[in-house]
Formats: sequence, structure tokens, C-alpha cells
Amino acid sequence: MTTSPVWRLLRRNISPWQLAGYALANLIGLAIVLTAIQFYTDVDNATSGNDDNRLHDYLVVSRSIGLLNRNTAFSNREIENLEQQPWVEAVGRFEASRFRASISVDFQGHSLSTETFFESLPAQFFDRLPRDWNFNPDKGEVPIILSRDYLALYNFGFASSRGLPKLRDNEVSLVPLQITIAGRGHTAHLRGYIAGFSSRISTIAVPAEFMTWANDNYGSETATQGPSRLVVEVSDPGNPDVRKYLSDNGLEIAGDKLDNSETGFFLRLVTGVVIGVGIVISLLALFILTLSIFLLIHKNREKLRDLMLLGYSAGSVARYYYRLTLAVNLIVMLLSIIIVLAVRPQWTTAISSLDMTPGSITAMLLTAAAITAAVTTLNIATIHHLTTRCRA
Repeated sequence: MTTSPVWRLLRRNISPWQLAGYALANLIGLAIVLTAIQFYTDVDNATSGNDDNRLHDYLVVSRSIGLLNRNTAFSNREIENLEQQPWVEAVGRFEASRFRASISVDFQGHSLSTETFFESLPAQFFDRLPRDWNFNPDKGEVPIILSRDYLALYNFGFASSRGLPKLRDNEVSLVPLQITIAGRGHTAHLRGYIAGFSSRISTIAVPAEFMTWANDNYGSETATQGPSRLVVEVSDPGNPDVRKYLSDNGLEIAGDKLDNSETGFFLRLVTGVVIGVGIVISLLALFILTLSIFLLIHKNREKLRDLMLLGYSAGSVARYYYRLTLAVNLIVMLLSIIIVLAVRPQWTTAISSLDMTPGSITAMLLTAAAITAAVTTLNIATIHHLTTRCRA
């Protein structure tokens, strides 16, 4: 390009300072946009893990208990009203045991027994469901899913104080359980085992078939019939409307999921603001380049017209400007990516120290390529339009 007589003629009026100003402004804007996208991707992947349902979340909802409010059951009307909220994807009902139950176990010479409770809920709301998640009264074997917190409480609380062995997930499933249920003047003895653990639901869960069978045969008829807890699948738990609805209806959320979700909501909000600032800077840089191109072509108007009279087409003349803008935009893109990769360890080091995994750089690279392609296309269209007008 530098050896062409035409290019040597056209580049005389090109201002290096104008190109440098455009490149610097575009570099700042694009680097801000890409850094914000990469930061959000890393933090979001670290906090969400590899959960396939990361776009949704599950909240366990119960009533607030006060001095004047001891009724914890949800009515069908209340559940239907909750299901109609725009941020609700699905609602599952916890069905609680209405019978007396106890679990005993003989393990390495130690005999343990405790009264307990059971709950069941639709299978779709479990994060992990074992293959044999069912119950046959004739077989008399009950699979149980425990909250993973219960295993931690046993290992680091109860087992340590009693001198009992600590257990891993796969070892717990090998321990046989003796389950006794009683009610309505009848007693049944069943075998049980820990079929799995859940990080989503904090309860002692059994299959719905077992709960229906046990409540029908041993459950108290005077016990509360309606569910006292609900599991709600929400599309955007950080939505402020979620907290407002729960507060207005006297409902509580188990754990700190809502606080964590609101943190994610504000992270997205701040990231969006930062990206918006970067886009504004990039648009201003694009305006600078467009103005520079207009002034450059206006200065070379007579030269361009003479070249066209000599037989050069508008496209062949404009091709030199195309190459110039493409080269500048590619350099800006590469420098922006280098800047992002250079500052990224500032937060990925902290993420890795917490045994979390940062996200991929794919989204950032695709965004850089898309923005560069869009800006270059707009530059080429502007140059083509202005050089074509020089014919007149």
C-alpha cells in the first residue's frame, strides 16, 4: 500500500493525530466494554458453578411466625396467587409426614436412635435424583435424600463429640437404617438407606409414593392438611419484586439465597452501567473517525475527482481508506484484548483462591470481534458514500 503512487498521493492530507485520537478513544471504550464482560463472566461462573439450572433458582418459602399468627399452612388460593407472579416458573409443595417416625442405626458397635420427620416434594425440584427414587409397600424399603448440611453437622459436630467415625457421601449410603412409623394404633418397621444428598433442599426427603402411603395408613386426620413450605422456581431471584411480594405476604426464605441473588442482580446492573459507559466512549470515538474521514475526503475531493476522470473507479480509490480503517480497528481490538488479559488476574487470582472456577474468555473474544466488525462496516459504508459523492 505504501508503494502505490495513488496511496502516496492520497495520504498527504491524512492527519496522524486524528487517527491516534480515534484509536485511543476507541481503545478506551472497547477495553472498558470487554473488561466488564469478562469480569461478569468470571464472577458469574464462579458463583453459579456448573449447575445446568443456573439461569433459574429455587427458593424455599414459608410463612413468618408471630405471636398472633401460628397458622403455617398455605391455602390453594395463596399458592395459585404465587404461581401467577411473572417471576415464578413453577411451585412445588412440601408434603409433611402426619405420623410419628423414628430412625435407628447400629454402626461399628454404636447404637443410635432418634425421632424424626419426613417430607416429600415433586421430583423435578431436586438437584440430583437417584435412580431408585420410588417406594413399594411390598418391598418395604425407603430411600432417603438428606440435606448436605446434615452430613456436615454429623461429621464436624456430633461425630467429633461422641468419638464416632466421620463419613463420606458414598459411605453413608452403605449404612442400613431401621425406620419405625406409628399412628392410628398401628406400627410399621421398614428398612431405609441414604440414597443421596441435596444442596438445594434442606430436609429429610422421601419419595412421594411413600409419603402418600404412610399418611393414608398412619397419618393423623387432625394434623394440618395444607403444605407449610413451598419450593419456588424463579427466573430472576434478584428481581426486587420478589422481596416485595414476600414481605407484603408475610413470607420468609430459607437460607441466604435471596441475598445472594440480589448481589447477582446488582452485579449485572453495575456491569450494564460500565458497559454502557464503554459504548458511549466507543460511539464518540466513531464520531471522531467519521468526522476525520469527512474532512479527509473533502480535502482530497479534487484529487479523487481527477483520479476518477483518469479511469479509477470510486471503489478502487476508496479501497486505500478501507485498508487504513481496517488496520486501525484490528490494532485497537488486539490491544483491547491484551489489556483485558493483563488485568484479568487481578480478580481471577482471588476467585481461584476460593476454590472457584472463573469463566471462559470466549464471550469476551466474540464481543470484541462483533464490535470491531460492526465499527469497520460502518466506516466502510461512510467512506463509500463520501467517495461516491466526489463524482459529482
